[in-house]
Amino acid sequence: MALAGVAGPAANVFPFRDARAAPDPVLESGPGTHGPLPVPLVLDNGSFQARAGWACPGPAPGSEPRLQFRAVCARGRGGARGVAGPQVGNALGSLEPLRWMLRSPFDRNVPVNLELQELLLDYSFQHLGVSSQGCVDHPIVLTEAVCNPLYSRQMMSELLFECYRIPKVAYGIDSLFSFYHNRPKNMISSGLIISSGYQCTHILPVLEGRLDAKNCKRINLGGSQAAGYLQRLLQLKYPGHLAAITLSRMEEILHEHSYIAEDYVEELQKWRCPDYYESNVHKMQLPFSSKLLGSTLTSEERQERRQQQLRRLQELNARRREERLQLDQERLDRLLYVQELLEDGQMDQFHKALIELNMDSPEELQSYIQKLSLAVEQAKQKILQAEVNLEVDVVDSKPEGNTYLPFTWQKNMAEMSSRTPPRHPPYTLPCNPTSVIQTPDLEHLEPSLEDVENINDFEPLFSEETPEVEKPVTTVQRITSSLLGQKEFELQKLSSSHRS
Repeated sequence: MALAGVAGPAANVFPFRDARAAPDPVLESGPGTHGPLPVPLVLDNGSFQARAGWACPGPAPGSEPRLQFRAVCARGRGGARGVAGPQVGNALGSLEPLRWMLRSPFDRNVPVNLELQELLLDYSFQHLGVSSQGCVDHPIVLTEAVCNPLYSRQMMSELLFECYRIPKVAYGIDSLFSFYHNRPKNMISSGLIISSGYQCTHILPVLEGRLDAKNCKRINLGGSQAAGYLQRLLQLKYPGHLAAITLSRMEEILHEHSYIAEDYVEELQKWRCPDYYESNVHKMQLPFSSKLLGSTLTSEERQERRQQQLRRLQELNARRREERLQLDQERLDRLLYVQELLEDGQMDQFHKALIELNMDSPEELQSYIQKLSLAVEQAKQKILQAEVNLEVDVVDSKPEGNTYLPFTWQKNMAEMSSRTPPRHPPYTLPCNPTSVIQTPDLEHLEPSLEDVENINDFEPLFSEETPEVEKPVTTVQRITSSLLGQKEFELQKLSSSHRS
């Protein structure tokens, strides 16, 4: 795949970095933040990336904020991988495996989910080293969307004042902050701001240093739509690499290998030149994947793996049956104990036990005991039969060599002529004992409905390659039997005509 950009390494071939975010350290607030007046906190609450820092120069001031992270959250599933609770931003590491679990507090560029917004603020305050107890005693400068809805600002203010007890807050637009910072000093200027964000693009006219809010325009196109469109284009062009063309890699291409043309028509003329194309194009190298070369397993290895997976399913079902049998056995013992109370004449304890069991009469108790005894006996038989099946390896029922089963004539012509021909060809014939085909009982290989959720823990039973189509042995055996029966009938006719 080829992208436009500035010249780079030899032959302009760039591998994907697939950068994995490192967890942010907990920073110290620094001596500059502890003065007679509290130092404000600046929070750039963007829908793609959140940035936070102090509104004062640190010991080594730079152009980048002290804290930057993706504005996404993912809730843990019962403390998986030793981590409990929701994870935020850079603590997630690589986002691509968790793409379906990611949640954002934004709808377009407007915060609507205050619960997730609270997680982002907690993460920011904690890693910036805010040391105040029970509150955030620093004023906050917070960015928001252009013409932010009043309800969204009201909910954000309620979160900041009620939850964090901040002393004061100031809202602003990030693109206007940038305009005021980069304008000439001590000069009132006008201009047109084009702010292209992750979810939408704003066109903001500034007249004599003030925003003309009535003439602001919003276009619902941004970096998210550009990355998704680029992903679809490349997947259509390279259908063999659908899984490798991920959204994270498309964002890497947009951020590091693309640029905005100042004159679009002039740029098109330049790229029509082959020499300019070869010297400026960026070629992205996908990582090597052995899956594209096909499976290297032989048919015997695939069959052995399939047998191992089937045995694992058998063992899993056996454990489930044993657990259910133990529960049923305990309940049956309880019911038999209540029945003994009735036989011993302890009527008060018997009626009290019936009430605890939610039963009305001794007849109902006897019915439950019979049904439960039958269920326990059947479960024991299934467990015993499963243990026997586990000792027998599941073999393929396809015969080797010639498909027709060997047939041995055991009667001479006179004995055959003394029998009447069968009206229908027989379906089973005397065979060599080595040719008898035994089909394993597959009842215990199929998981029950309770075991469906555990099947994901195993590898797929069948490979992605198209399996070979095997002819059913039973059908071939019936056809063979029919042919042999017909041959036997013809031999008998020949013998009878010869005698006549």
